[in-house]
Amino acid sequence: MHKKLNYFLSIFTLTGLASCQESSVQKEDISDEKVELISPLHISDSVLHDTDDPAIWINKSNPSQSLIIGTDKDSIGALYVFDLTGNTIDSLVRRDIQRPNNVDIGYGLIHGNDTIDFAVTGERLTSKIRFFSLPDMKELNPGGLEVYQGETGEDYRDLMGIAIYQSPKSGKTYVIAGRKNGPTDGTYLWQYEVKSEDGNLSLELVRKFGNFSGNKEIEAIAVDNELGYIYYSDEGSGVRKYYAEPDMGNEELALFATEGFTDDHEGISIYKTSETEGYLLVSDQGANLFHVFPREGSQSNPHQHTLITTLPLSTLSSDGNEVTSVNLGGEYSEGLFVAMSDDKTFQIYSWKQLKKHINQNQ
Repeated sequence: MHKKLNYFLSIFTLTGLASCQESSVQKEDISDEKVELISPLHISDSVLHDTDDPAIWINKSNPSQSLIIGTDKDSIGALYVFDLTGNTIDSLVRRDIQRPNNVDIGYGLIHGNDTIDFAVTGERLTSKIRFFSLPDMKELNPGGLEVYQGETGEDYRDLMGIAIYQSPKSGKTYVIAGRKNGPTDGTYLWQYEVKSEDGNLSLELVRKFGNFSGNKEIEAIAVDNELGYIYYSDEGSGVRKYYAEPDMGNEELALFATEGFTDDHEGISIYKTSETEGYLLVSDQGANLFHVFPREGSQSNPHQHTLITTLPLSTLSSDGNEVTSVNLGGEYSEGLFVAMSDDKTFQIYSWKQLKKHINQNQ
């Protein structure tokens, strides 16, 4: 039995997780009706301080050797690296990062004489973005690259969300950065082009965009590279949608998920069933639910994202999540979903578990 399961079972008074087989458990919801919880196949080793956001690096030459990377959010925080069953790979963990909130992955960046995959995280207490090559987790530009220069508002430079957009149109790589607080004039998010010259990375600001309700903050950001959209959680209001290409303008394309959430709108991830179809998964942190929306919108409107169903996972107060539809082998033949849980762990699911629930309830 995984060494974290005893703790997990004591919280939920569950049974039957020992075999790492798909299972479900019961708990009381606020209406006193029994709800079938979807239990993880695996629970990661604990981090030292506070889990926040995961990412998945796809090993294209050997998908079963792909990695899960997760943030340990603290002033002396870290990026943890796990295998697909949640075991920490100690040699790849990078510590002494000053409050890393979110993490994302990029692929095929030309860097000097090499083409590299990389992980990127925002260091909140220094207002810097840190880059690490994959799979060796060697830091690029040690110490990071500064963002939000010139901002003076309270918490306006405190990095929170981070996401990568790699344009199929231009081949350029961009970082979209969110923060703890920001203006309500449509310039909350800043988008930077990642440039590499003589083995050094730099960031060039290409636009400021993004409405903000003024309630709470903006942290979770997800990018659909194929369709060219950016989604982000305006935590007190809903999910907002914009074009990812800087030259497509700053018009807001949609504001959805405005009803039915118990607490903060949090982590967003995108499961792709084809180049153009799939699901958007958004964490309802206070209800321990994940709301599922159509990636492609409706038949008449690609920006109409109407709720399909909710997923009752066994995560606690989940903030960040990530999903892939890539066949990673074995139990992950249709992909993997990973979400942080507020007990210093990440919970790991087979997409087949979530797909079964979606098919039964849509």
